[in-house]
Amino acid sequence: MAKSNYKLAKSSFPSAEDVHQVTLSNGITVLARSNFNSPSISMGGYLPAGAIFESDEKLGLADFVSTSLMRGTQTRTFDQIYNELESVGASMGFDSGVHNTNFGGRALVEDLPLLLQLLAESLQTPTFPNDEVERLRAQLLTGLALRAQDTSEMSSLVFEEILYENHPYGRPNDGFVETIQSITRDDMENFHRLFFGPRGMVIAIVGAIQPKQAVEAVEKFFGAWQVEGQKEADALPSLKPIKKTVKRHHTIEEKSQSDLVIGTLAPTRKSEDFMAASLGNSVLGQFGMMGRIGNVVREKSGLAYYAYSSLNSGIGPGSWEVNAGVNPKNLNKAIDLVEKELKKFVKQGVTKNELDDSKANYIGRLPLSLESNGGVVSAILNIHRYELGMDYYQRYESLVRSVTRDDVVEVARKYIDPERLVISTAGP
Repeated sequence: MAKSNYKLAKSSFPSAEDVHQVTLSNGITVLARSNFNSPSISMGGYLPAGAIFESDEKLGLADFVSTSLMRGTQTRTFDQIYNELESVGASMGFDSGVHNTNFGGRALVEDLPLLLQLLAESLQTPTFPNDEVERLRAQLLTGLALRAQDTSEMSSLVFEEILYENHPYGRPNDGFVETIQSITRDDMENFHRLFFGPRGMVIAIVGAIQPKQAVEAVEKFFGAWQVEGQKEADALPSLKPIKKTVKRHHTIEEKSQSDLVIGTLAPTRKSEDFMAASLGNSVLGQFGMMGRIGNVVREKSGLAYYAYSSLNSGIGPGSWEVNAGVNPKNLNKAIDLVEKELKKFVKQGVTKNELDDSKANYIGRLPLSLESNGGVVSAILNIHRYELGMDYYQRYESLVRSVTRDDVVEVARKYIDPERLVISTAGP
């Protein structure tokens, strides 16, 4: 019975048949899908204006710019933008990553024109008002002061510095105190002028609207946007894997907790290794009570407040890491236990039951993630960004089911070498 219900659900997954894709003449890609079960629409997207364009002296600039976009435009003040959104119960926001500036929003379908108008103004004509920029700078500096006292954040920051040495992924997107202090309004305006433009922008709209109407609405507000000489990012530099285990401790005095990150490089999202690595990671430190890592370090040994593993995969080399928060006096014991568990994982792989449980979890939770318009927006943006093919969700069940125990152990051995790990800790 459950099987046939699942097949019915599968027909409602996004596919090439029902996701309308159009590229406008200025280079903007529009992805649109109808869902008339709800009177609202969700909108999301990105454009290639991320931290990869920053110099070391101006780290945090992309983040600063993206957070400032709605602080004032040539036609509206900060208050006017938010009042217009609130008056119709809509929402919109921006953030940034290494590669992209991202945006998202939702509204009733009749308010889509307002949402797109505010998005277009924020992206095309922000004014970076002085008082708003300084207010935001104070908030960013407060965030960095809090980060400096956060054992979890600092252990992750040090981990990425070592794992991604001399690579854009090794730099914090939110910068450092001195770099945020050095950023001027001219820097922000120059960054916006050089890197914000229609080429490479992607926008997805899902909800109570015919796809062609959604494309026409985007065309109306963005079709005339042209940016001469919009800069493109260089190819990602190659990354040398570490040759032996590297340990580094970041001291933060008077803390009652230490945090640790132990890990290595992981496959890209597009890699054929990804699904086997992802299912293996589920067994290692996600499924149930945080998998084997959670069971051994937290449940059985009582050494950690939390312990789990994660696989972080994107356009470039990802990270496969174990994170734990422990009592400082248990730090070395916890590291030893994690290393033992990684050796066991690489040597023996996963059991049939562990793999079957994780597969059932992956297949069962997919329909739940696609229940909302926002979930579908995220899904179709991801398959577009990582070039997985619009039929990805039609193939998903067979992709999951086809992974074998041999696949998992092979991928574990390919990426995890217990003699070549990055071990980063932060605490007293």
